[in-house]
Amino acid sequence: MPRTVRTLAALALLVPALSFAQSKSDSATMEQVYEQRRAALLKELQTTQDSLGSLRSARVRLEARIDNVLAQSTQSRANQLLLSGDLNALLQLDAVLAQAQDNMTAQRDRMVALGDAVRKRSGAVLVVLFRADSAPNGSVSGVQLSIDNSGAAKHDYTTAMTTALSQGAVDELYRAEVLPTVHSVQASATMGGQPVSTSLNVQTNASSVTYVQFSVKDGKVTASSWTATGTSP
Repeated sequence: MPRTVRTLAALALLVPALSFAQSKSDSATMEQVYEQRRAALLKELQTTQDSLGSLRSARVRLEARIDNVLAQSTQSRANQLLLSGDLNALLQLDAVLAQAQDNMTAQRDRMVALGDAVRKRSGAVLVVLFRADSAPNGSVSGVQLSIDNSGAAKHDYTTAMTTALSQGAVDELYRAEVLPTVHSVQASATMGGQPVSTSLNVQTNASSVTYVQFSVKDGKVTASSWTATGTSP
């Protein structure tokens, strides 16, 4: 075979390989650029969310300061009117107190609306259950529940209720929307007149139901948790 033909044949075999290598290199470069752009956008989104949260907190603090100034002004005006002693002053005092009550009601409504908006946006639900089917019948007379170091529920059991628990009934202690974060959940069961308690730190997630179950077994209270997708069982 002539040398020129062999050279052309080698080039024909080399071109596809070079094209494939070039295509692979271009693909790797595009993927790297995509990952860098994606990371930058995620960082920008997180920065924007943090700024929005800071602005909302600043707004709440500003509204609280304004309400505090109004309350102080109202108190000062009320003291002046009380000292004057005439009927017109008393009427003005009544109007001032009515206005102060309206301001307090408006502030309460704003805080309630803000809390509702946060909970609805999170979509996280926490459910706490209690069962005592492994405990002797009648040994558990009550249970107390606290969430994030705050009392959440207290159930005292009658004879019929303790019998139902010993036969496998499950008592729902708590169900509510919560913020999607880590919550400390503690249950204290009264067994034979003595409290037995345990606690569990559980992560709640948006748009999901997190279950925590406390169970009495061998004279102790154990805890377990699981998550279900969605905001209903």
